[in-house]
Amino acid sequence: MVVVGGGAAGCMAALAAADRGVGVTLLERNAKLGRKLYITGKGRCNLTNASPVQDCLSHTPRNAKFLTSALTQFPPEEVMAFFEGLGVPLKIERGNRVFPRSDSAADVIDALLRALRKAGVDIVQERVAALLLEEGAVKGVRGESGRKYPCKAVVLATGGLSYPATGSTGDGYRMAKTAGHTLTPLRASLVPLEAEGCAPMQGLSLRNVELQIKDGAKKLLFREQGELLFTHFGLSGPLVLSASAHMGDFTTEKYTAYIDLKPALDRDTLDRRLVRELNTGANRVLRHVLETLEPKSLIPPLLERAEMTGDEKGCTVTKVQRRTLAETIKALAFPITGPRPIEEAIVTAGGVETREILPKTMASKLCKGLYLAGEVLDVDAYTGGFNLQIAWATGRAAGVGAAAFCGEE
Repeated sequence: MVVVGGGAAGCMAALAAADRGVGVTLLERNAKLGRKLYITGKGRCNLTNASPVQDCLSHTPRNAKFLTSALTQFPPEEVMAFFEGLGVPLKIERGNRVFPRSDSAADVIDALLRALRKAGVDIVQERVAALLLEEGAVKGVRGESGRKYPCKAVVLATGGLSYPATGSTGDGYRMAKTAGHTLTPLRASLVPLEAEGCAPMQGLSLRNVELQIKDGAKKLLFREQGELLFTHFGLSGPLVLSASAHMGDFTTEKYTAYIDLKPALDRDTLDRRLVRELNTGANRVLRHVLETLEPKSLIPPLLERAEMTGDEKGCTVTKVQRRTLAETIKALAFPITGPRPIEEAIVTAGGVETREILPKTMASKLCKGLYLAGEVLDVDAYTGGFNLQIAWATGRAAGVGAAAFCGEE
């Protein structure tokens, strides 16, 4: 059999099939396997999330039901045991995020490479140009070099469109279409957001703030505490990436980000804090008084939204102005103009329609001998290791399913 793509899903599919006695050729366009794994978790490789399967599914906004079988067959605890069995000690951090104890993604990739070689997988650097199809069945693949790789089963694990420098340029989508599959609309997920009015705060990182996202009807779509970063184009950081997964079509919907700069304080407590600071700085101008509460670069937008100049003396600030300022601190608003390009996204939302795939084996219902795994499918999850868990689980399901198919007479 042939596995197309040497990322997380492809490596796991190749190992699962080889462990069942099937000869496997793994075709990877890059000189090294796992190029995208190198950059996950900021180079530390957040390889799964140590939560029950049901929690993993609850962190998957699209087609979670489809993943139930694959995640049940290869849940997070078995993924962890698998890597520790390959000699990669693991640790669990905040939010049940799982990392190699070394904090090095390279250790994960090196362990996979050793396992593939030990299993006898033939690793070939080759970009696949096309599936070889005949009478509704796959008969192999053709590489860009012109070389043909005949086989009984093919696992497509080519990734999505995010981070194209790692090799994810949509090849799998194109090949799946030639096999008759439907693609749901592709868009960026877990991606920074472009927003108005953020440039003056460029480079400012905020911790322990709350981010809310509301649509044009003021419906709350996302609410969580954590870290975010102001950039020249808008907003980034863990909170923003997570929020982006909850936002749909930017062409038909308008979104606004609201940042609570003091989530630990309710409005009354914050008001009392402002009273204390204004009394202490009664003869100081307001912009300097606020420096005891917020970073300097945040003060101009706070004052602008509260319709104050900042030149007011502390002793002259009225109760109405103070309450308005408190409301602004609790909900600093930034209109979202859209996501950053899909090339900057961590994952691609959309892909091969899951109704056309058998969930237990990842086998195509439309093309005999074709299996699909990982980001090429229309499944994506929130941050925290859930997307890699999906890749490992669907990769293994595809590898096991393809191996069983190859063993049939």
